[in-house]
Amino acid sequence: MAMDTSGFVPKGNLNADADALKKTGKRGTIKRIWVYLKSYRPKILLSLILAAVSVIYTLLVPIKIGEAIDMIGADPKSVYHELLLAVLFALIVGISQFAMNLLNNSVTYHTVKDMRNSAIEKIEYLPLSYIDSHPSGDIVSRIVADADQFADGLLMGFTQAFTGVMTIVGTLAIMLSMNVVITVVVVLVTPLSIFIARFISKHTYDMFRIQSTERGQQTGLIDEMIGNEKTVKAFSKEADVIKKFDEINERLAASSLKAIFFSSLTNPCTRFVNAVCYALVALTGAMFSISGKGSISGITVGTLTVFLSYANQYTKPFNEISSVISELQNALACAARVFELMDEETESDVDTAETLKNCEGNVDIKGVDFSYDKNKELIKDLNISAGSAQRVAIVGPTGCGKTTIINLLMRFYDVDAGTLCVDDKDIRNLTRKSLRSSYGMVLQDTWLKKGTIMDNLRLAKPDADKEEIIEAAKACHAHVFIRRMEKGYDTMIGEDGEGLSVGQKQLLCVTRVMLNIPPMLILDEATSSIDTRTEMKIQSAFYKLMQGRTCFIVAHRLSTIRNCDIILVMKDGKIIETGDHKTLLAAGGFYKKLYMAGVGNNEYAG
Repeated sequence: MAMDTSGFVPKGNLNADADALKKTGKRGTIKRIWVYLKSYRPKILLSLILAAVSVIYTLLVPIKIGEAIDMIGADPKSVYHELLLAVLFALIVGISQFAMNLLNNSVTYHTVKDMRNSAIEKIEYLPLSYIDSHPSGDIVSRIVADADQFADGLLMGFTQAFTGVMTIVGTLAIMLSMNVVITVVVVLVTPLSIFIARFISKHTYDMFRIQSTERGQQTGLIDEMIGNEKTVKAFSKEADVIKKFDEINERLAASSLKAIFFSSLTNPCTRFVNAVCYALVALTGAMFSISGKGSISGITVGTLTVFLSYANQYTKPFNEISSVISELQNALACAARVFELMDEETESDVDTAETLKNCEGNVDIKGVDFSYDKNKELIKDLNISAGSAQRVAIVGPTGCGKTTIINLLMRFYDVDAGTLCVDDKDIRNLTRKSLRSSYGMVLQDTWLKKGTIMDNLRLAKPDADKEEIIEAAKACHAHVFIRRMEKGYDTMIGEDGEGLSVGQKQLLCVTRVMLNIPPMLILDEATSSIDTRTEMKIQSAFYKLMQGRTCFIVAHRLSTIRNCDIILVMKDGKIIETGDHKTLLAAGGFYKKLYMAGVGNNEYAG
């Protein structure tokens, strides 16, 4: 729809506060992620079991290797036996990790799929005020890029966090059973890794939030420029677009570099701690072994080898978990942006809302006030009465509020004051679906989806047969150009009607409405992109279409509305003149000036 947004300014987020889970910060985000994960608890439990199996047999492998080392030269047969068990255990580890990864992938991408479904469902029920005041590219970025980033972090969390925690617990228990002193040495170094990970994670969450926001702005600019590239080229604004993109790109690069730099500190820092831990274990174990206390402490060469292996296995998860924590900060930041979208207030009907049935098309607007920006007046004390089957034209200069009235009729926006009734029922007490299905709309801005012409025409009436569609196309003078196309009604058209002229696209939209005509019609500059000759033909089709139906017609070509029952002349959000064409011309007021200006420019003549 061509939005009449005089005085319109972007509104802030309308955050819902009824749901206790809708909190800001990481804690609230984590709780909400868990809500989505609950559906996959059996898979998560099985993944945990497989992680435990993997860890147990991973820990058994060094023991078998250590025992094999101690038996070298004493019992060669036992050496082979222990090595064979080590290989078997390694095979079990590989199989369990493979199955665990499959489960983790399934849980992760199904969770993200559910989140995206919720986000899309939310968008479909968001009020137009939100869509109008937020860049479409930013909304797309939340559902696509942010959801992908969240998936990457969640998958890493599942894959490495499960096994990491279990490895730490398992190795600690075994090391304690083998030698308390060396285990204490290892444990004393551990808090250093935890401190490093905690310090970095606290600082990276906000950095990743800023990165996600900048990425959304960049996506919004790209989406806007690609969709309006003809205008950019027509006004030679390529350099300005590149400059603006560079500015956002610089900010994104700076925020990304900062976030990634801090998060990447985790790995080298924790690896340094690992190296210190390994050296201390080797030194302490060697001292026990050299001092001859091996029999007391249980430190043989084979046991020391096992201990060194466990020291690596114990400290390695801290390194991995630290990296996971950094990735999770990015994932949580991205998930928070998706949840912000989900928290917006949706359009909702009152509990007592009625379904509009057997609509006669009587419309009454009484004392209506409305503005997009509540600090700037647009429509004040609007009064319109349209009886069943009347044709009401709305004319006036750009920005006077014509299309805003259409928005109010369709309840895309609610009135600030006054009432808007259909068949003596306040539309706020009717379900939106029944109200909107009572209108047929042909807008200045056409919308066609990627598919065949037949598919696009059937949007209005899915069960329409080919003969019915052809009949409607003939009535709208669209059949001729459709028949000339390569495959006729089965011709594929691109996104937004790519491959068709603007006039052809509008003819298809008119045909679509004619397939399923509800009791009320809205024609918002419906023939603005059609040549004068075709317009004269289609006006006759519209005349048949409007018989017996209440019609609201927004038009700049005043010649197209001369036969309307009522013409409402608007200026500055108010109706300043009312009457039919002859009456308004005879009055010699603002309408006559508009009409004569059009005739003088040969724009409205007809």
